[in-house]
Amino acid sequence: MVALPDPDAGMTRPPSRQSPAWWPDAALGVAVTLFGIWEALTRAPWWIEGSTRGVAVALGMGVAAGLHRRRPAVAVLLVWLACGLQVVSGLDLMLVELAALGVSYGAARYGSRTVLWISGLSIPVGSAIALVWVLGYGETWFSTLGVRLLGVDLANGRPFTTVLLGGVLVLLTLSVPWLVGLTLRIRQQAQVSRVAQATAEEARSQAEEIARLRAEQATLARDVHDVVGHSLAVILAQAESAQFLKDDDNAALKKTMANIAVSARTSLQDVRQVLTPTPHPSAQRVTGGLESLIDGVRSSGHVVTSSEVGTPQPLPPELEVVAYRVLQEMLTNAIRHGRRGEPVSVERHWEGELRIEVRNVVEALSDETVPIAVRSPPPAAPAPGQGLDGMRRRLEAVGGRLDVRRREEPTGATFTTTAWVPLRAAG
Repeated sequence: MVALPDPDAGMTRPPSRQSPAWWPDAALGVAVTLFGIWEALTRAPWWIEGSTRGVAVALGMGVAAGLHRRRPAVAVLLVWLACGLQVVSGLDLMLVELAALGVSYGAARYGSRTVLWISGLSIPVGSAIALVWVLGYGETWFSTLGVRLLGVDLANGRPFTTVLLGGVLVLLTLSVPWLVGLTLRIRQQAQVSRVAQATAEEARSQAEEIARLRAEQATLARDVHDVVGHSLAVILAQAESAQFLKDDDNAALKKTMANIAVSARTSLQDVRQVLTPTPHPSAQRVTGGLESLIDGVRSSGHVVTSSEVGTPQPLPPELEVVAYRVLQEMLTNAIRHGRRGEPVSVERHWEGELRIEVRNVVEALSDETVPIAVRSPPPAAPAPGQGLDGMRRRLEAVGGRLDVRRREEPTGATFTTTAWVPLRAAG
């Protein structure tokens, strides 16, 4: 029996997504929180109301920074709450609010699809709110920032310039980390897709290999069945015919034993040839030809009438094996199920395609004429891939076909098996 490979052996699986370590995020959150608290208390003493709100903004930003990977949805919500508190309270912008950039990155990189879209929509919405804040409350701060960075008063007398530049600045500042996170997210998904595709390809290759091995097993089982079944049927017929020989007819007995030995030797050669691995199915050969099968059945004591119409043609190895095995199984069935003493008719027609027809008379005794004590049990159904099914599969594999008919005639029930083998020139 050919050993089948384990379908799960050696299969490449996509790497499991491990959760990131918690302590770097916790350290980042603590650092941002401490920095924000220091910034809030530096601007105003703790007993002033504004510093308390600044500390709350710092706490919100710090917790959001610590959750940007593990809970990006909560981090986005905290950023919105902190920024909303800052806008409602009229507090000046704080450096700790730059933590929103990391939250924007984490939402695009680690968030679900819903968080991804919400964070993406938050960028233009947040930019619009920032414009309103700059126009209404933060114009002085924005003017000071322009003077310090560019040496130009951006707000003095030019409110439209203030609004435009402020909106562009906020939009770009929030968009860059979000786009970076989205890019890394797409790259990771592409990598996972490639690994999954490679895994599926490997699984498909293994499935094809298993199917090929199973097909080889079925072919091997069918060949062994045909060879052994035919040889045993011939040997059994020869052994049974020896029972009817006269006790003093030593010559006939020796001839029968010699025929049995020849049949057994030929069968052994066929089995060895079947079990010998070949590089290609076309390299398989058969012992003898179609006529040798007919002669073997005749030697077993059965009467076989053989006729051939048309000009025989050499067949390529694969068709020769099919024709040989099919005729072998036809003759085996005729010996097993045919009425002893009735001739077996074999016809071969070489007309466009090789048509092989085997006809024999079968036992037609009804159960009413046979005592219950001597009735034989019904024959077991042939296993898939053997018998008639095996012949049909052989023929269909090369473009041929099989027809099986049973006819009731005055002389008895006739069983006729006809096979058509396509003719192709031997290369």
